[in-house]
Amino acid sequence: MTADESFSAIRNPIVRAMALGRVSGVIGTQIINVAVGWELYERTGSAWALGLVGLFEVAPVLFFMIPAGNAADRFPRRNIAMLAQCVTFLGALGLTAIAWLHGPVEFIYAMLVLVGASRAFSAPAVGTILPQLLKPEQFVSANAWMSSAYQFASISGPAIGGAIIGWTGGTTWAYVVAAIGQLVFVLAFSMLPVVRPPEATEKRKFSDLFAGFSFIRRTPVFLAAITLDMFAVLLGGAVMLLPIFAKDILHVGPEGLGWLRAAPSVGSLCMLMIVARLKPFARPGRVLLAVVLGFGVATIGFGLSTSFPLSIICLFFSGVFDSVSVVIRSTLEQMLTPDRLRGRVAAINYVFIGFSNELGDFESGATAALFGPVASVVGGGIGTILVVIAVALAWPALARVGPLHTLRPTQESELQNEIEARHPA
Repeated sequence: MTADESFSAIRNPIVRAMALGRVSGVIGTQIINVAVGWELYERTGSAWALGLVGLFEVAPVLFFMIPAGNAADRFPRRNIAMLAQCVTFLGALGLTAIAWLHGPVEFIYAMLVLVGASRAFSAPAVGTILPQLLKPEQFVSANAWMSSAYQFASISGPAIGGAIIGWTGGTTWAYVVAAIGQLVFVLAFSMLPVVRPPEATEKRKFSDLFAGFSFIRRTPVFLAAITLDMFAVLLGGAVMLLPIFAKDILHVGPEGLGWLRAAPSVGSLCMLMIVARLKPFARPGRVLLAVVLGFGVATIGFGLSTSFPLSIICLFFSGVFDSVSVVIRSTLEQMLTPDRLRGRVAAINYVFIGFSNELGDFESGATAALFGPVASVVGGGIGTILVVIAVALAWPALARVGPLHTLRPTQESELQNEIEARHPA
């Protein structure tokens, strides 16, 4: 990929507007995550309380997954994203009031349900706007730049949140800044054109609600990719336990917690700058298996570390490996999914991947409460490695997928046979 090609996507004003919105929105969300984790552990001292954060955020996603995906396919996606982010803004204001008044811990979980519901609608809408506006050959570069924007926000968000908590001695002002980030998101997305879905030519059937499930079932390579990432994130995530590591194992306080939260994103951003300029992977499936394996190894290293610099390095490399996985999976989804199904498929994909983070947080908190934080993280890393082996054996076609830009939605029902024919074992 030439330098001109790698920068072509970011020169598009639509991509720039989306990147600005995503940066501001994710910064706000990351600040909420850091502030909620620190406040709950300060007030309860309980790993179980931290694990419940993931459960309360994932519950509304499971409930709203089907209507959210259908909404993204039936209404302008920009409008859905803006409305959903307004709900996140209200959730941040609610957390501000709870922190200021020292309200009950139960109210914090109530606000997390509100934030989780808004993200359930925002994710499939935001994630399916660009394919309406870009050419297929621009997807890899655009995904790398959008992921870079996300990772930049994931670096700065935790650092900003940790710094605000450290400077002010509380979480109130952190939530205020998070609320402002959501408003900037809404303003940025208001600059995007409204793309209305085409009118349905046939009468809608009840089965249309579940068309995303049918598509994924008929596309084994995509199913393998999201299964791999889902279980890797579910088992290998250690983010929600970082307050415990920061306070009780590494002894670095809220500022150190901010840097621990930012370290994976620093690794992701560095790697994405490289990926944006690389030629397309000849065998992206093999690369996907390799980087998820690396993610598991980095997770084990973090769990065993008692050194702050070594912990930062392990988290950095977990971000390096994860970023490559995100680009491959996102591009695979965009190349194989017809636009009329993108909202429904993206909603399912978000549950598989995006909110397996939150479910993984619950799993980490529960296992940490039972066995301790170190055993929880190390066991999750080992589980990730076992998942890579299982997926490679269950879906051998994944390792034989050719360059992603050569795939098309019309191949969805014949993809595995075509791979077998072109790339025999």
